Amino acid sequence: MSKVASIQCWFTDEDSKADRIRHVEELIDRAADADLILLPEVWNIGWHSFDMYRDGSETLQGETISRLAEKARAVKAYILAGSIVERSDDGLYNTAVLLDPKGKIIATYRKMHLFNLMGSQETVLLKRGRDIVAVKTELGVLGLSICYDLRFPELYRKMAINKGVEVFLLIAAWPLVRLENWVELSHARANENQCYLISCNCAGFNRGNQYLGHSAIVDPHGVSIASGGIFECIVRGEIDIAEVYKFRKEAPHLQNRILPV
Repeated sequence: MSKVASIQCWFTDEDSKADRIRHVEELIDRAADADLILLPEVWNIGWHSFDMYRDGSETLQGETISRLAEKARAVKAYILAGSIVERSDDGLYNTAVLLDPKGKIIATYRKMHLFNLMGSQETVLLKRGRDIVAVKTELGVLGLSICYDLRFPELYRKMAINKGVEVFLLIAAWPLVRLENWVELSHARANENQCYLISCNCAGFNRGNQYLGHSAIVDPHGVSIASGGIFECIVRGEIDIAEVYKFRKEAPHLQNRILPV
């Protein structure tokens, strides 16, 4: 059994980047008993703050990831550091970073599906990631995804079948207006692949938009073990990888797949 904690941060536009980092460090201390801690998407500047993407971007050695690496060492936990706007030689990316308990970066995932609706400037400002990312840890095989990825089941099926993923990690800045989509798709991705899904979504307001929160720990049956509401909270629960294989043996849905011609 592994303890997981999803830190659903509350932020507004009045919070500076420094304020956000300090607040997250305090919340990590409150979740220090967890083996795996998650943070949400572009939490350090706000996903809707497109005007700040270039100046707020960082390398993987920048302040945000460096300070979270220190926290990972302090609490001796894996930390999915949410995502940052990563500044690379060939442009900007929305990049998730997974740190091990020694503070070492063991996986990075650049958001594959960039959102181009409702005023989003992701496709204008950012480059698209191309690689599916899975990493084997003592907690299980973890697969990384970001927000809009949730609408594309092919990504999760490939993670499960091709990469052996047992636990999907999903970070997001999903809006309140699409609450039912968030819940239903999260449950579906877990159930159809017989994997755990742990999500971490933003809470609060950003550029006039409210995030929906509702971070969750979903079991391989597609049932929430724990979930949050719309306010700041730490969603806690336990996962047992043996349950993945027990369910797959009892109900071999993945083996029974037939690929249409």
